[in-house]
Amino acid sequence: MAATVESLVSYGTDSDSDNETKSNASPEKVDPDALAHLQPLKSGQTMSLALLNSAPEVAVKEAVETGVHLDPSLKEVTYNPTYETLFAPEFGPVNPYRSQQMAAPRNMLSGYAEPAHVNDFMFEQQRRTFSTFGYALDPSVDTTSQNSSNSYIGAVDEAEKKKGLTVFEVGPKKHDKRKKVQGGESDDIDNYLGPWAKYVDEKDGAKPSEEEQKELDEITAKRQKKGRNEEEAPAEEKTILHVKDAYDYQGRSYLHVPQDVGINLRTADIPDKCYLPKKQIHVWTGHTKGVSAIRLFPVSGHLLLSCSMDCKIKLWEVYNERRCVRTFIGHSKAVRDICFNNTGTQYMSAAYDRYLKLWDTETGQCISRFTNRKVPYCVKFNPDEDKQNLFVAGMSDKKIVQWDARTGEVVQEYDRHLGAVNTITFVDENRRFVSTSDDKSLRVWEWDIPVDFKYIAEPSMHSMPAVTLSPNGKWLACQSMDNQILIFGAQNRFRLNKKKIFKGHMVAGYACQVDFSPDMSYVVSGDADGKLNIWDWKTTKLYHRIKAHDKVCISALWHPHETSKVITCGWDGLIKLWD
Repeated sequence: MAATVESLVSYGTDSDSDNETKSNASPEKVDPDALAHLQPLKSGQTMSLALLNSAPEVAVKEAVETGVHLDPSLKEVTYNPTYETLFAPEFGPVNPYRSQQMAAPRNMLSGYAEPAHVNDFMFEQQRRTFSTFGYALDPSVDTTSQNSSNSYIGAVDEAEKKKGLTVFEVGPKKHDKRKKVQGGESDDIDNYLGPWAKYVDEKDGAKPSEEEQKELDEITAKRQKKGRNEEEAPAEEKTILHVKDAYDYQGRSYLHVPQDVGINLRTADIPDKCYLPKKQIHVWTGHTKGVSAIRLFPVSGHLLLSCSMDCKIKLWEVYNERRCVRTFIGHSKAVRDICFNNTGTQYMSAAYDRYLKLWDTETGQCISRFTNRKVPYCVKFNPDEDKQNLFVAGMSDKKIVQWDARTGEVVQEYDRHLGAVNTITFVDENRRFVSTSDDKSLRVWEWDIPVDFKYIAEPSMHSMPAVTLSPNGKWLACQSMDNQILIFGAQNRFRLNKKKIFKGHMVAGYACQVDFSPDMSYVVSGDADGKLNIWDWKTTKLYHRIKAHDKVCISALWHPHETSKVITCGWDGLIKLWD
């Protein structure tokens, strides 16, 4: 400790010598007290070290700007004012107009509300009573003294006259003719039985007699039948022939396959090699609304059948003049699907008016109509030659219904799907058919057996509202709602071919029909943007994309006898031929 003090003293001496040098230079005198702690200690003395505050002294703003008042209108202060400054009285004279009410404490805009609990019903009851009769209970008066006139505010006389009853307790005055059972007039408050009391003449549990009930039932049945007939009556069928002569000089109709188009349409021969279509060569116009589906005439493909949302079905020539041959009118709502029989002499149409209709392609006559009061979403003839009188339809009520066209009766129902049935496709030499549904599943059925023997559903699967069988009968192309075309085997196990997935188009929400080129080289499909997409079958690469329609391109068909002719239709009401 002594050594420490000595060192401090020596340090102080050195600094003292410096100070002396400075003091000699300056005329100012040095304060002896300032150097007292640096003198050497005498024997027996102890030195106490004082605590030094090394922080610089900073002047407080109020000390610097003395007398400056803090403006109460300021929103922001750049220093920390003291409590006294913040709550100092305002400058200026006393407000002569300041009343006691203004000076009183307030916790709301209109004054000070004391905490109180009032039942919501009681408050509403008194408010309505006051607005109706002009009086209400005084809330400031103790409830025990409510019998006196002082317990009411407003029209006290009216309150005494009505014995203080509220608006809910006083009967309605206006309905004088409504006399209540077991009590006089409705004005008689004591005998009032409420708004749902019975009339004097009313019987307890009055019911019509048996004769009256029978008569009522007949009337209601007639009304229901009349309304149903008006709503669901089939539209009147008619047809319009657009060509000058229905038959040529040899008596042949337009169903006759032309021989002068450069290729043999009578056989089912397919071209050796197909090519990509490049340009538009024709547009068929005539539909006033979007086209739902198009189908080529069986085998030859020299005629094209189209159905539309304008409730009409039209038949067009594919070769020569490419005229509209005939219009079929017979549905009251949009036509959803169409299907030729094997020979093309008849076709079936399915529409949103809940009717399926069988038409004669040549004469335009409606042969018969079928309905089960549900909307048919798809329809297919059985392709077997000996079963041409049978057809199946996928319905909105989750069933696949099989009809006999000769008798008009339902002969079978396939009821296993959990959603509306979208497609039906015959496979395996027509012994089986595949159906897809809104339940995101694919089911395979044996003909005439109403239990599916194959059920395909994965958590990753989406609904597949359009399915096409390949020309060689080995594959099913399914338009999936996750913007890709899936390929399933169509012969034995119906397994998904994971190597053949076609992507690159946008179809979510639309049942865009898929098709194959006749030589199985290409896959074609429309999309939601109105484009025609063409993929290579082997590599699944998107080869070509054509802007075909202004709205959704809902269907694309590759002509079975042509190397590069593709027909598309869209919701812009147009049907186009590409080559």
